[in-house]
Amino acid sequence: MENAVGRIVRSAAGRDKGKFLVVVAADDEFVMVADGKERRLGNLKRKRLKHVKFTNTVIDMTDITDKKLRRLTGEWNLRACDPRN
Repeated sequence: MENAVGRIVRSAAGRDKGKFLVVVAADDEFVMVADGKERRLGNLKRKRLKHVKFTNTVIDMTDITDKKLRRLTGEWNLRACDPRN
């Protein structure tokens, strides 16, 4: 899949269902995702395209660290749980 790297996705299936993740790498059938906490950049999770829902948000992947990923995905997960939305 082209232009997927850096996109924020929501897991649609699996143990991490409902959590927001960031696409680090992609091919035709799979994306490699990380959140900086359970899935760090050194231990990426491979998910099928049908098991993730893409958002319209793309982040800059230069100088990305696990700490930055934790902060970013944490904000998205808190926003998703906020009853005011």
